[in-house]
Amino acid sequence: MPCVHDPRHTMKLLVIILNYRITDLTIDCLRSLAPEISSVLGMKVAVCENGTGGDAEARLREAIAANGWAPWTELTAIHPNRGFTGGNNVVIRKWMASADPPDYFLLLNADTLVKPGAFKTLVDFMDAHPRTGVAGSRLEWPDGSPQGSPHRFTSIASELDRGLQLGIVSKLLARWGANMPTPSEACQVDWVGGTSMIIRRSVVKAIGPLDEGLYTYFDDIDYCLNAKRAGWQTWFVPESKVTHLGGASTGIVDTSRKRIPAYWFQARRRFFLKNYGSLYTALADAAFIVGFALWRLRRLIQRKPDTDPAHTLFDFIRNSVFVTGFALRDVENPALRRE
Repeated sequence: MPCVHDPRHTMKLLVIILNYRITDLTIDCLRSLAPEISSVLGMKVAVCENGTGGDAEARLREAIAANGWAPWTELTAIHPNRGFTGGNNVVIRKWMASADPPDYFLLLNADTLVKPGAFKTLVDFMDAHPRTGVAGSRLEWPDGSPQGSPHRFTSIASELDRGLQLGIVSKLLARWGANMPTPSEACQVDWVGGTSMIIRRSVVKAIGPLDEGLYTYFDDIDYCLNAKRAGWQTWFVPESKVTHLGGASTGIVDTSRKRIPAYWFQARRRFFLKNYGSLYTALADAAFIVGFALWRLRRLIQRKPDTDPAHTLFDFIRNSVFVTGFALRDVENPALRRE
């Protein structure tokens, strides 16, 4: 049911931004959203300095003070880095326990630029659709072209398709493929990216905050799946537009051959085991490994340029359940290993 307005309740929207080694981009993000603060009555921003160290906290405080952002921005600094899930949860738990928790939390990547009306559009949509628990913005590259959002839930078929990279197979498996054409109108979808994702407070109360065992990846698909299982819908709202520079804090970008970090594979493994069980995870692992091995062979035979991240097949096999077993484990936080 729609919320009845309580005059004592002042918090409508809390935007959460994590900074980790991209302080300049975080300041640019704050600058882009500053004109939007007045568009939503009862909106605040919480910045979490997520273990960068050095002068990052001081620079953020200086920028907040110098630009007059202090009335609507709070800064929390934590150490060490707790990943996307842990950093966001520090803020979510604090505000859920406060006397005036927000109606909505909006997770926003620091490497984004907010376009006019992006937040108001999401809030208005959520107010008008009380069964919607999660919604996401249209993510765009700097040239305005759409990024890969929203998505279908990952499956054995989508893992085979992702590994094989063969056009005819992709057409046959299109209805199960993880990627989908970017809708031009608001529609219900399986999941949206955590780059710009609004979550209803009632959902957090029902299923909790993000799974910190995932550390940094697969948290958005995991959250949308668990929200669905709890009876909530996820929607894609393309009228809300956010420019995403992409992969700035993790180094994972589509055009890079940089090796995929171990925590990505560990998060994938945890997501599948947690949500689908051992047999399904084994079949999903096998589907990707077989598909990707065939793709690597075809690339070699056809002399296609090698654009895959380095050592992907080896790393995937090494992190699969066939090597690591079926125990459900938390992702290893690389920041803790460096302590």
